[in-house]
Amino acid sequence: MNSQNDVGREAHLAAFRCMLRARMLDDKFAALYRAGKIHGGVFLGRGQEALSAAIGVSLKPNDVFAPLIRDTAGRLAFGEPVLDAVRTYLGSALGPMRGRDGNVHRGNPRTGLVPMISHLGAMVSVVNGMLFARRLKQITGTVGVACLGDGGTSTGAFHEALNQAAVEHLPLILVVANNQYAYSTPTARQFACADLADKAVGYGVRAHAVDGTDLTACLQTMGDAVARARAGEGPQLVVAQLLRLCGHGEHDDAGYIDAKLKNSPLGRDCLEVARELLLRQQWTTAGQIAGWRGEAVQEIDEAIAQVQREPVPDPFAENWTALSTAHLIEGKEAEVEA
Repeated sequence: MNSQNDVGREAHLAAFRCMLRARMLDDKFAALYRAGKIHGGVFLGRGQEALSAAIGVSLKPNDVFAPLIRDTAGRLAFGEPVLDAVRTYLGSALGPMRGRDGNVHRGNPRTGLVPMISHLGAMVSVVNGMLFARRLKQITGTVGVACLGDGGTSTGAFHEALNQAAVEHLPLILVVANNQYAYSTPTARQFACADLADKAVGYGVRAHAVDGTDLTACLQTMGDAVARARAGEGPQLVVAQLLRLCGHGEHDDAGYIDAKLKNSPLGRDCLEVARELLLRQQWTTAGQIAGWRGEAVQEIDEAIAQVQREPVPDPFAENWTALSTAHLIEGKEAEVEA
């Protein structure tokens, strides 16, 4: 198998548009948070959009995707509607999580988009389970992506799940965004190996290292890893080097981030790097990009206006069962919620 997939104009444009929409959506959520319109945390993907978008565009509709808090671009590329994201952040009862699960635990398991578990590393075993269930059902040709940060690789859940995926030879792609800090803890205080990709060999897993600020490199690397997993080569570990260009959340000023990192190649804004690439290759124009930005702003504003008119959950009418298990309630009839 060729280790470098050819990535052309259409893939770059699709990924860039998702990156742009994600940046606009994240910025709007940050503004709503500062205005007191969002309860709970807001976590931005600024600086991580190239990696995230590359994940989404590399997957197919029947695949499994377990994103984390900075994966707005990947969610959009995988098909999550902007309306679903806004409904969850603003607590609408009409959203995919019915306004129950906080503003970042959103997804739609029926479409393969797995709602996030906050505990670091926990999503890897969930994806393993979904992939193993598909094997038992003799469903073939699908893969699963689980996202993780550098801090999550220090947890027991990461090691156990990666070992399980390797032993079972599951078509898992574990993507680690090494943004140099686990909240405020630098990588030097997290692990002693030279590179997180070095952890793969101990489990018999293929490793892929990539510059997370480079959209082309992300598309090539993710495409290669997904193709290998889909072809039956077992789990793949992708480690991307990048820098979080914001605080851990909007409540964090990120004053602990080393200025040398900000001024290094890791501190490049991947959205601007991708924009310059598209213009240099003459794959688009500045006017067209401005038009895409305007379309994104309009779509987001319309979604927010609609959701602000929608009801929030009624605690007196809600049965509070898991959305997929309402039919298991004892003592009364219940229908599974759509």
